[in-house]
Amino acid sequence: MTRVTVEPGILRWARERARLEQDELVARFKKLPEWEDGETQPTLKQIEAFAKAVHVPVGYLFLPEPPEEPLPIPDFRTFVGRAVVRPSPNLLDTIYTCQERQSWYRDFVRVAHQPELDFIGSAAATASPETVAGQMRATLGFDLDARRDCPSWSEALRLFIQQADSAGVLVMVSGVVLNNNHRRLDPEEFRGFALSDHLAPVIFINGADTKAAQMFTLAHELAHLWLGASALSNIGAAPLQGFRNEEVWCNAVAAELLVPLEAVRAELRDDEPLDETLSRLARTFKVSTLVILRRLLDAGWLDRAAFDAAWEQELGQLRALTQKGSGGGNFYHTTLARVSRRFARALVVSTLEGQTLYRDAFRMLGVSKTQTFHNLGREVGVMG
Repeated sequence: MTRVTVEPGILRWARERARLEQDELVARFKKLPEWEDGETQPTLKQIEAFAKAVHVPVGYLFLPEPPEEPLPIPDFRTFVGRAVVRPSPNLLDTIYTCQERQSWYRDFVRVAHQPELDFIGSAAATASPETVAGQMRATLGFDLDARRDCPSWSEALRLFIQQADSAGVLVMVSGVVLNNNHRRLDPEEFRGFALSDHLAPVIFINGADTKAAQMFTLAHELAHLWLGASALSNIGAAPLQGFRNEEVWCNAVAAELLVPLEAVRAELRDDEPLDETLSRLARTFKVSTLVILRRLLDAGWLDRAAFDAAWEQELGQLRALTQKGSGGGNFYHTTLARVSRRFARALVVSTLEGQTLYRDAFRMLGVSKTQTFHNLGREVGVMG
């Protein structure tokens, strides 16, 4: 039995990078403690299986020391006095996948001679959030009354995504890496990111988050596109201190876009208990109670002490809701949400015209069968 030489530190790094404890892997790799202590070495077959288990390229495990893995986009998760946690392989693979789709779609749009999107980079962080939110509503066709009429948060989010899609933004929503339900994304690590581009802007939303939270993430990442900035974010609706100015500005724009201060003031009722106000306005505007709390603070309806107490209570309830998870839903709708309908439509057309290989289309869509591909084509109206 041939064994290979692997640095113990590399094995520990790969395991910790995957956010796994040694005990979680010992059932599959009984000699792992000995490998990490340098007492024995794995076989090539074992090291290949280990690489797959921790989602790391097998070649990395033969390096003398761990490689640097900088994020390919600016990390706006930074906070004064707090170190940024090493990105997980799930986050890295998600960004790389979205970048591949973006690159393909950019080429597709260029060949089709489609115009650049003039709203990308049209704003500056020195501009009034109210002014920019108004410009965004006009571009997106964002109708508050239409959103109020939606029967659920899911329908409101679907409408919001359709508006962004119609404006030219590829909105991808998934709670897992590709279609691998064993690789669940963590909302605590990141809520979403934006990949700015004048031809192929992409927004990715962590679908493991609540629907109401995803509404705010989409609005926040759209604000990044208006700045013309690619960025990774993991913050919610809270008033920010200690974060980058761009994040503070994007949060203010997102809050004004979803819940205009003038509109929320018109909805306030004297002597209504806070919990009833939160529930009523969250249903009205189809956003989380955290967004409503932030707007009540902005409107002066709550003082800071009352806001802080209510925020912690609501945050705990929403975290419990997120952990409950949700069902699988329709496979084709889920797949289209994960890659964006605009992207899927373009990819199906290009493949049927012979411009893109079926193999490449299957990989970018996360499917493996021709029949599945054709069914997706019917879902996006390309095939009869």
